[in-house]
Amino acid sequence: MATYREAKCRLCRREGGKLFLKGDKCYNGKCPFEKRPMAPGQHGLGRKKVSEYGQQLREKQKVKRIYGVQEGQFRAYYEKADRMKGITGENMLSLLERRLDNVVYRMGVGVSRAQARQLVSHGHFLVNGKKVNVPSFIVRVGDVVTVKENKTSNKYFEALKSTKGGNTPKWLEFDTEKLQGKILATPEREDIDSQIAEHMIVELYSK
Repeated sequence: MATYREAKCRLCRREGGKLFLKGDKCYNGKCPFEKRPMAPGQHGLGRKKVSEYGQQLREKQKVKRIYGVQEGQFRAYYEKADRMKGITGENMLSLLERRLDNVVYRMGVGVSRAQARQLVSHGHFLVNGKKVNVPSFIVRVGDVVTVKENKTSNKYFEALKSTKGGNTPKWLEFDTEKLQGKILATPEREDIDSQIAEHMIVELYSK
């Protein structure tokens, strides 16, 4: 999947549900999906029967867009998950959740995954004391993610210190005062709030 540069809200409309790609805008009345919850284009209102393959493909596209990964990356996550013990679909989602950009987003540092990805790429974070600027870096249980000390005086991070923190999932903890988070456990399926039918993706790739 090439880098998408058009309006991200069109992606939500295309997938028929909110993907929460724009941060706060997705939670207020300004969300375009609230006003036009149909697929974009002149045929958006038309009803078209979707085949089983089509449903599986749309589910895959939806998850790729939620986590902001390209086709090759996504396929690699699936293949790695397939080699792991346990349920392939759940393993795949666990890997996606443990991407550093997603962890930064889940800690409440980024209002969206896109913003979190940009913060990571710009080298604002340390993992276990070492600089990591690769958004796809997979964290492990016990890893400590910290904002670099020379970045904490940045206005954005200064404002973050005064907040109480967001709804951090139970597999993570984040101290807004220290701007430091820790991976407490491997995310389980019930910890992932996205409405994803991962079994359909597994069926698609298994063909």
